[in-house]
Amino acid sequence: QVQLVESGGGLVQAGGSLRLSCAASGSIFRANIMGWYRQAPGKQRELVATITHGGSTNYVDPVKGRFTISRDNVKNTVYLQMNSLKPEDTAVYYCNLDQGGSYYRLLSYWGQGTQVTVSS
Repeated sequence: QVQLVESGGGLVQAGGSLRLSCAASGSIFRANIMGWYRQAPGKQRELVATITHGGSTNYVDPVKGRFTISRDNVKNTVYLQMNSLKPEDTAVYYCNLDQGGSYYRLLSYWGQGTQVTVSS
């Protein structure tokens, strides 16, 4: 079992910054991918960014150049530094961890979500 606990959400004005943190604990293998998703009111959950154990990153176009994902493999923690925030970034942000289970099956774990609200 894997548990993910997010922190760092809150209310910020447009143009401001926030840093989200997600600490993972439990049965975590070294070869895993961690990432962030978000869900705005009335919309489906969407990918924001991912990062592999080796540090390879992926971002969706709306956040490129503004958000930075990073991880600390010793602490099993992933971060999302969000700069130049826009009202459209308002959403519940969810931490995600993917890793291989038995028989090479992919296991996905999710945090409880943290609210990010950007005022105009």
